[in-house]
Amino acid sequence: MTQQQAVRSERERNWAGNYRYGAPEVRHPESVGELQALVRGASCIQALGSGHSFNAIADSTGIQVSLDRMPPVLAIDGQAMTVTVGGGSNYGTLAVALAERGLALANLASLPHISVAGAVATATHGSGDGNANLAAAVVRIVLVDGTGELRTVTRADTPDFAGHVVGMGALGIVTEVTLAVEPAFIVAQHVYRDVEWAQVLADYDAVTGRAYSVSLFTDWSGDTVGQAWFKQRIGDGRTADYPAELLGGRAAAEAVHPLPGVSAVNCTEQLGLPGQWQDRLPHFRMEFMPSAGEEIQSEYLVDRVHAVAAITALRGLSGVITPLLQVAEIRSVAADDLWLSTAGGRDSVAFHFTWFRDQAAVEEVVKVVEAALAPFGARPHWGKVFDADASSLAPLYPRFDDFKALAARLDPEGKFRNAFLQRTVFGR
Repeated sequence: MTQQQAVRSERERNWAGNYRYGAPEVRHPESVGELQALVRGASCIQALGSGHSFNAIADSTGIQVSLDRMPPVLAIDGQAMTVTVGGGSNYGTLAVALAERGLALANLASLPHISVAGAVATATHGSGDGNANLAAAVVRIVLVDGTGELRTVTRADTPDFAGHVVGMGALGIVTEVTLAVEPAFIVAQHVYRDVEWAQVLADYDAVTGRAYSVSLFTDWSGDTVGQAWFKQRIGDGRTADYPAELLGGRAAAEAVHPLPGVSAVNCTEQLGLPGQWQDRLPHFRMEFMPSAGEEIQSEYLVDRVHAVAAITALRGLSGVITPLLQVAEIRSVAADDLWLSTAGGRDSVAFHFTWFRDQAAVEEVVKVVEAALAPFGARPHWGKVFDADASSLAPLYPRFDDFKALAARLDPEGKFRNAFLQRTVFGR
């Protein structure tokens, strides 16, 4: 077996195992020049990040490119308060490096193992009424476009910068990302069980505004939310009062996992114990790599003004959703100005679904979910399983056609297009 064949056999499926990559070849360039040559010589090529997407966004009929052998990049500019990393870097490793220097990112996703470029390209996010998605921290991107040219775009100097950031791999292969940073901070995580829906919906803004980052975990059945996670940023002016009972629920007496009955050993520290930002903002600890798991994920973001109505609609679908669901999570994402960001132009509420790994059943149930959320202009997460196509997505993004024009300019031969992008962005 050749080395190339060995690599493909190891990475033929994504992290969750629900999607099998069809690209016949995986290449590992060791320099930017080698990457440029690969792009110039390819007819179809796409970057493969950490494999945490649940759909075909990273697939190709030609070459998949992994940046895992590129020279490491970590450059901190203390005056500008930025950090530059390689596109293949992951957030967990970056977070540790920043924390060692007394710096922080504003937020992190629930998993710290995901790649920086991949998370940015799909508008992946954490939570918090005032926290935009991870892509909003980007101030500079370096990418190899469809002609093999190395391009640098910056928020300060590039007029269409906001179109480049959430690029979904359609604009090029990102070699460097520069992110805004801030001084490190301390977070304490408080978990409550069986919070009452009636109290949550009575003043939803007060619930999500109580802490720096808030997550509600539910199976959409019954009168209570299974778990409410409050990530309190120490000293940010929000309440420090986390009593034994809150919103009709009770404080967890021991650490819990979002999935009932699952050990919390790989979850970040709870029970109100203060710790560094990188050890509390994710739900899961970096030192515990999640196993390739029996799950499929979907997620939809709606304008925050529709939060209560959307929650009510989803609760009404419990009979359809709950039997296929492991757990759902509700989070807040602040608005940004990025063209294809799922929170672009509007403060948003994100409805995340972790399904059992039954691909056919999930593909059917997301149609039902999308129909229920359609009146609220729901935008699906680009890296997860959804049914919507370009014709239904285009009206949700004011700069959708501008993005397509940008892609045509950066990739005139369509080297970065694949079946997923044709269906969801460019049209069949």
